[in-house]
Amino acid sequence: MNIRRQVLRATFIIVLMLLPSLARAQSCSYTVTSMNFGLIDTLSGTAATSTATFTATCSGSLPLLLPVLVCPHIAAGTGGATSAAARQMASGFNSLNYQLYSDPAMTVVWGTHNWAYASRPPPLLLSPNLFGNSTDTLTLYGRVPGGQATVPPGTYLSTFSGGQLEFRSRTTLLSSSCDTGAGNLGTSPTFTINATVAANCLVATQNIDFGPKGVLDANVDAAGQVTVTCTPSTAYTVSLNGGTTGGTPTTRKMSKGAERVTYGLYKDLARSQPWGDAGTPGSTVAGTGTGTAQALTVYGRVPPQTTPSAGVYTDTVVVTITY
Repeated sequence: MNIRRQVLRATFIIVLMLLPSLARAQSCSYTVTSMNFGLIDTLSGTAATSTATFTATCSGSLPLLLPVLVCPHIAAGTGGATSAAARQMASGFNSLNYQLYSDPAMTVVWGTHNWAYASRPPPLLLSPNLFGNSTDTLTLYGRVPGGQATVPPGTYLSTFSGGQLEFRSRTTLLSSSCDTGAGNLGTSPTFTINATVAANCLVATQNIDFGPKGVLDANVDAAGQVTVTCTPSTAYTVSLNGGTTGGTPTTRKMSKGAERVTYGLYKDLARSQPWGDAGTPGSTVAGTGTGTAQALTVYGRVPPQTTPSAGVYTDTVVVTITY
């Protein structure tokens, strides 16, 4: 008796497909470039502007490659702040106002969810690639407003690090709001905001008009003014040159053609202290800036002398501020 055995064989395939790790947590790293306003002329009354760049780089945004919402919360910095309009840089005990904005028109303050009087930070929505990675940037706009003439010269600084920053991220389909501190807190970089206030002076003048005179047989007195505005604590000297034709402080000349009228300029009402330049030692006027206008009276005198022909006699004196 023959027994036939039939053996059936089959094969099956074992497949292993490696995908990007679904267990990898979504994480982000951040950088912010420092912002340098350079030299600030606080006497000009005009604003100074600068920019910096915030960069977010995220990875592990799986599953489903959800968009990543990044919220860069930026507080006051080490220089502090006095209002929503005025973050500050510091130089010793002195402060310079400035502000950070999220828009190029500089109307929306860049703030943080727990800084009650400032705007919220701008949201940055990243779109991951097939590997779950993404990167994007935002621009920080900075402005130092004018009208800070009383700020002393110096180097001003505010530093942002640690608790001054909250850079948070989370995957999202619906929300693009940075009104809260929700999301994963990333490691904060350090960056600085700085500016240098330069010593500076401005000068304005009021002319001296001796008026009409028939015969120069007695002193003719009149006064004008030099107004000096210098940054606080800036030492300065004011010099008056010898005029168009030259001369000592008390023998300057007003002219009409080839004819002359002698006059002098003085620092005091009694006309006893001539006002000149470095060529006449002790004849200049010294002062120290306060950031506000300082008016200096210039006393003029035409002494008795031979009277030339009738007409208008003039001279131009150059005022020099050295600081």
